[in-house]
Amino acid sequence: MAINGRCALRVEDEHCVVVVCGLPVHQYSVDDAVARAYAMVFLADAGLATQEEIGRAFVCSARTVRRRQQRYASGGMAALATRCGWRAGRRRLPNRRWRLIVRLKGEGLSNRAIARRLGVTEKAIRKQVGPCEHGEQRLLPFEIPPAPEATAAASASTPRPDQKPSAGNREAQSKGVPSPDAEATQEAVGDPGDDEPVALSLDSEPSDRRLDRMLACQGILDDAAPVFGDTMAMPAAGVLFAVPALVASGVLRLARSVYGPIGPAFYGLRTTLLLLLGMALWRITRPEALKEQDPAQLGRVLGLDRVPEVKTLRRKLTRFAACGHAQRLGAELARHRVAQRGKLVGFLYVDGHVRVYHGTRTIPKTHVARMRISLPATTDYWVNDQVGDPLFVVTAAANAGMVAMLPKVLDGVRQLIGDRRITIVFDRGGWSPKLFKTLIDAGFDILTYLKGKTEHLNDEHFVLRQAQIDGREVAFRLCDQEVSFLEGTLHLRQVTRQSDTGHQTPVLTSRRDLTDIEVAYRMFERWRQENFFKYMRQEFLLDALSDYQVEPDDPTRTVPNPQRRVADGHIKAARTEVARLEQAYGVAADTTSQDHCPTMHGFKCAHEQLGTALHTAREQLKTRLAQRRALPHRVEVRDLSQGAVIKLATERKHLTNLIKMVAFQAESDLLTLLRPHYARANDEGRTLLHELFHAAADLQVTDTELMVTLAPLSSPHRTQAVEAICQLLNDTHTRFPGSPLQLRYAVHSPPVRGLAFPGPRPPRDPVASPQPITRPDSSSNG
Repeated sequence: MAINGRCALRVEDEHCVVVVCGLPVHQYSVDDAVARAYAMVFLADAGLATQEEIGRAFVCSARTVRRRQQRYASGGMAALATRCGWRAGRRRLPNRRWRLIVRLKGEGLSNRAIARRLGVTEKAIRKQVGPCEHGEQRLLPFEIPPAPEATAAASASTPRPDQKPSAGNREAQSKGVPSPDAEATQEAVGDPGDDEPVALSLDSEPSDRRLDRMLACQGILDDAAPVFGDTMAMPAAGVLFAVPALVASGVLRLARSVYGPIGPAFYGLRTTLLLLLGMALWRITRPEALKEQDPAQLGRVLGLDRVPEVKTLRRKLTRFAACGHAQRLGAELARHRVAQRGKLVGFLYVDGHVRVYHGTRTIPKTHVARMRISLPATTDYWVNDQVGDPLFVVTAAANAGMVAMLPKVLDGVRQLIGDRRITIVFDRGGWSPKLFKTLIDAGFDILTYLKGKTEHLNDEHFVLRQAQIDGREVAFRLCDQEVSFLEGTLHLRQVTRQSDTGHQTPVLTSRRDLTDIEVAYRMFERWRQENFFKYMRQEFLLDALSDYQVEPDDPTRTVPNPQRRVADGHIKAARTEVARLEQAYGVAADTTSQDHCPTMHGFKCAHEQLGTALHTAREQLKTRLAQRRALPHRVEVRDLSQGAVIKLATERKHLTNLIKMVAFQAESDLLTLLRPHYARANDEGRTLLHELFHAAADLQVTDTELMVTLAPLSSPHRTQAVEAICQLLNDTHTRFPGSPLQLRYAVHSPPVRGLAFPGPRPPRDPVASPQPITRPDSSSNG
């Protein structure tokens, strides 16, 4: 039976075979309902056939196909089996648990808070309490809710688990004033409510996960549940301090909605992403570096018996790349980041980062500014917010320049920001007055450097400006004036800064509501993005290739004609020869006396050989110019390539860039919490975080909590700074992804310095004590 033009379903005896382009891809028995449902899901998810075509071939409706896709996406192969046991809608909780839910709901707790306390998902609680009516959730009629007086008394006597004020903020919260620590935590770490669903495990020993691995081999398990045990001085367990920031970034929730389950496996989507994020924070920059680490030690930190091997991790990345959803995941992450930090996107910094390629493939070249040479490379355009943290990244096609890429990048910015007016800050690579006019008409403001020669302004035009911006004292010598371009159709504002050496840097902007010193400050803060590129190259190895695969490039793409470059060289040589001969001819004319050659004819006859050479050189120059004029300026790339037109594969590299970007954002969020408690946070904050992620910690597990007690750091003031943010992290009530255990943080007290003995100092031994040195009396030397 034909499904469509390339797929068919063949039935022979008691076996069914799915054939795609003449090749059998799936075989199952007629009586195997699960395998039959999986064949339908496989064809639909792979895009080989539509739901209507699959429904006609398998004698079912398109809705059935869609429902089985949803079941497989949520539960894997096990979800495709015929459902048995509890009927739909029947309450699965015992009466004792239901009465607890009713009591907590009467105390005013939210569904999320109740789910955290009971160790279940929020959806399970929502099913029990029923849908919303007029903005309030009703309780299903199994139990009578308590009276309002009892509810108020219970609410006053029992503290809510999602509101645990610190000692310094209880008085403010009792008066209804929000805690400043809570506000800082909410801004830096975000909403921890997007936790992973709680996974189940048949293993109780953290170091022995044979049962879960067996279930994964049988296709029953989609992802391993984290199982922790009590451990003392666990190396590198300090990375667990970054889990609240990683959960708040939404990467796990968004990846689950974008990719769905990646198939039955012990190392599923959540486990693989946590490992990649942990590797980035540990500075394990590529999968091959896992060979140098202890897999069991890293696994215990993540709740596993061991982390996957290099080949397994590479296969997972290949599986993600095959889905082709990296761009979509990046857009969702950026949208979530903007929702958290909307006030920091008023100024967006856009710049291109060139990743140099040193392989054997033939790919397009581009200019590498930091090396001052053109090399085979790929250009990525990053968009960073006002403080320099990244939002999203776009890979340029064939190393397109800033002028060509900026409209495409801003289309993505508009989808994220909406109609809000944003100021785009970029360097001279985007210089184009026509582009400026287009961006201003599209609702953007620009801030960039003036390119080209400018008039040097006198010193009396500059005025010293001083202000405090973002908590920093700023002072510039500035000159503010109006300039116009495009024959007076584009009017911009020029703010010129004069340095101490007299050098002048003109800055152009369309913002007239800002002061001149703020315009200069925002423009020169563009170096935050340059520092970000340098930091990512050194710490996260941003330029490293994640694979060595290539993909076809557009063969009709046009590039500058290389023959014109050769012709330019010939023309330059011809002009040099003409100039040399003309100089020699002029010297001969100046040195020849009139008595020897009184007429011009006589001069030409006397220097006939030199004149003939000059005439020949001029004719050759004309010929070279005509030949170059006949050559096209641009040609298609397929006319220049000896083989297939290729480019480096971008999907896996884009995914790894997103992982490193989220890790950097988590560092920035922790640095925001750390800054009020560490005096040198701007200079040494990230160095402290590096030490924190590699520090040892004690893990203590209870029924509801995972206690992480960090060992003292290298100095007492660093230990005190980390101890100060523990309460802020505890107030987020973050569960470890995939586990019902809530993370709790603490720090061991540093040892007291300067005490060599625990008790009083023992008396000094007079025999062992050295005797003082006395000088002999000078009078006794006589």
